[in-house]
Amino acid sequence: MPQLTNHLDQPIGEPVPGWTPRPRPPRAPMQGRHCRVVALDAAAHAAALHRAYAADAEGRNWTYLPYGPFDSAEGYAAWVESVQSSETEVFYAVEELPAGKPIGVASYLRIDPAMGCIEVGHLSYAPALQRTVAATEAMYLMMRRVFDELGYRRYEWKCDSLNAPSMAAAKRLGFRFEGTFRQAVVMKGRNRDTAWLAILDKEWPAVRSALEAWLDPANFDANGSQRRRLEAIRDG
Repeated sequence: MPQLTNHLDQPIGEPVPGWTPRPRPPRAPMQGRHCRVVALDAAAHAAALHRAYAADAEGRNWTYLPYGPFDSAEGYAAWVESVQSSETEVFYAVEELPAGKPIGVASYLRIDPAMGCIEVGHLSYAPALQRTVAATEAMYLMMRRVFDELGYRRYEWKCDSLNAPSMAAAKRLGFRFEGTFRQAVVMKGRNRDTAWLAILDKEWPAVRSALEAWLDPANFDANGSQRRRLEAIRDG
């Protein structure tokens, strides 16, 4: 496509016709085959989540988060109560199906309706959720809300640049690495260089198709093992 210019022959970006600010994400549930993503609530979720996190005996889940680990169920419940009604972030619990047991947390944050930009974060998956179909499905459901329901232009994933599992998870899901903000944060008394990744609205159809093909029951054998990896489906 030729470079657009203004009347002064300066390069300018492509028009965004008909753009209007996007709605803020609701707390309404998102339903999948393997999980349900619902508004985080201390009374409904905190005790069960704290028990699920206890399976991470070394506390690896909390290394790259600005809070935790939590020594008591009461301490974790107090943290949930402090964020569940946030006006700037929207927190969800990931409930496994069919039992409905909560085994993870995720949120939308840095929500910018005027610019159509939103971030996924505060990902805290208990061992029971990690590397499962439900873990991928939860992220798919949150992406679908951002792009298909709300019409955002940009969906971001940020993490500590040293957090290799988070970087790998983002790239597997279809996020593209954009760069590193050096000395971006001081967290728990340590420096953090922050890696930025994102999916754009024009990239979403291909990402969605790959995710839906991977999540299709036909992609799993009788033992629940995947027939094709998500990356292979997307690259193919």
